[in-house]
Amino acid sequence: MVEEKQIWKALEEVMDPEIPTISMVDLGIITQVQVNQTDNTASVTLIPTFSGCPALRVMEDMVREKVLSLGIQKVDVSTNFDTAWTTDRITEKGRKALLQHGLAPPPEHTGGLIELSVLSDVACPYCQSKNTRLTTPFGPTLCRSMHYCDNCLQAFEQFKPVG
Repeated sequence: MVEEKQIWKALEEVMDPEIPTISMVDLGIITQVQVNQTDNTASVTLIPTFSGCPALRVMEDMVREKVLSLGIQKVDVSTNFDTAWTTDRITEKGRKALLQHGLAPPPEHTGGLIELSVLSDVACPYCQSKNTRLTTPFGPTLCRSMHYCDNCLQAFEQFKPVG
């Protein structure tokens, strides 16, 4: 029989389709795993980073395939919009994975209003210099902003804090 901890471990291998260096577990979007030993079924609950995330159905399918590959007979993957995802859900391993992808991780915060100024004090993910500047708060996706490092002359994105 497959146990809950085995499913969590397997889901650490399911990478975010937009940022393939970070798992959905380390991104903090998988919130619950339940196993019914009686009928060998499972359920997994996700929360999206943004309600309009275009990759949501793809992520649900990836999770479903991974859990089924463990020998579970049936898995229900659902997305819950009742709880808002925040960047504080990203694990330390996930923050390192963002850097590996060339994204500056979001600053940690305790919720509340996030000022635009928090996007200005960002270390470059390539050289770690703080000699950087915000070029636009609007990146290729809703969750990213664009920056430039005047030290190593690299453009880079920051994963915006969401609270």
